[in-house]
Amino acid sequence: MGIVLRIAIILIGILLAFAYRAIQELSVTPRVPKNIEFFEYWGPTGGDPYGDGLDVHPFNISYPSTVIERLRQQLHDVPSLAPPLEDTAFDYGFNSDRLMEIVKYWRTDYLDRWAEREAYLNQFKHYKTKIQGLDIHFIRAQSTEVRNPKRIVPLLMMHGWPGSVREFYDILPKLTAMTNDKQYVFDVIVPSLPGYGWSQAASRPGLAPSKIAVIMKNLMARLGYRRFYIQGGDWGAAIGNLMAILFEDDILGVHLNMCLGSGSPMTIVKMIVADLAPKYFIEEEFIDYYHPFWPRNHQLIVEGGYFNLQASKPDTIGIALQNNPIGLLAYILEKFSTWTNPANRNLPDGGLEKYFSLDALLDNVMIYYLTNSITTSQRLYAEAFSIVELSRKYEFIPTNVPAACAKFRHELMQHPDWILKEHFTNLLQSNHYDDGGHFAAMQLPDVLYNDIVQFVNRLYVR
Repeated sequence: MGIVLRIAIILIGILLAFAYRAIQELSVTPRVPKNIEFFEYWGPTGGDPYGDGLDVHPFNISYPSTVIERLRQQLHDVPSLAPPLEDTAFDYGFNSDRLMEIVKYWRTDYLDRWAEREAYLNQFKHYKTKIQGLDIHFIRAQSTEVRNPKRIVPLLMMHGWPGSVREFYDILPKLTAMTNDKQYVFDVIVPSLPGYGWSQAASRPGLAPSKIAVIMKNLMARLGYRRFYIQGGDWGAAIGNLMAILFEDDILGVHLNMCLGSGSPMTIVKMIVADLAPKYFIEEEFIDYYHPFWPRNHQLIVEGGYFNLQASKPDTIGIALQNNPIGLLAYILEKFSTWTNPANRNLPDGGLEKYFSLDALLDNVMIYYLTNSITTSQRLYAEAFSIVELSRKYEFIPTNVPAACAKFRHELMQHPDWILKEHFTNLLQSNHYDDGGHFAAMQLPDVLYNDIVQFVNRLYVR
């Protein structure tokens, strides 16, 4: 055997040994921390981490006319926008012709009826309470008819970005009503995530999704619930998943409409294998929800520019959007267009009013504008993908909490059950829907409601 061949065999052996060791290390399932810090302080410097108290205060959305008139003036002072290229619709981003139509509607019709919109937003009971140094805002929607505690099911619902509590307004009355399809009503708690809407933002770095999971657990305890159900999409799904990992014994069930499996190496291997022969791993009628793999990943790249900005320099893009209602409008509504259905890029109006009213869309934009929360909301991306948060490897930890996944065809990203069951070891329900996208609660509230009830009916014991 020649010397070159021997050296090659030795080098290959060393590489294989290193690869085997790396796979072993990556495949080790981390443990849930035993000592979770429930009093970690996120408020202004000098505050007392044990000084929150237990008070829950009613909160009313109310802004003086001067704030609204200032916004109206900003919407009058429209910059000279570049006209869209011919026949490009939304393919280059938000079509400036369509933008000017919506700006005019916002400035006139919508703001002329601001008192009506404010009353609409106040139709549910709003509250604030201080948790870990932060004022946390939440809606609490309850039945006025049912008093028997055995027929009241606590449900924490969490939004994502660029959504808000406004996403749930159409589904809340259905959840809190006594109907023929369920023997109970939900007591629904819908918080604004820290740094979103009327919830205070952290004063120091580190408020990652796993830390928000603790705040949400503390919120539910504050309201008298140790055990409860969770529902969420986008960041709400990520935080709900973390709560199911960290507080497995206390979560009655987790229902998500953006279902992702473990981030383990085995998940990646499974995705590659499934893409080579999907019919062996996925029911044939659902293959196109996940495959072909590369075109779907190309779609993520096309839609992922915001992600790179917000995960690396959230304050820079935030400065461009703060106190800039027209830029804010375009940045947020573009997501409601293409994340609802990527084919909307080919429509001159972006398909925005196929499922959403302009009033509903502008309500959501108004929450970001009035609370000046666009920068603080975007920081969650940087915190979630920091080295510290990623090193915790929580997503590698499976959970046995009863789980359900509602899978809408045009969701940005989701995994098949074959992969999900590695993480959600007690996956009880997985339904595919031939329509719908990222903002399911707002787009298809009836469909999402039925899916939630179907799941809870499997578990509800009177």
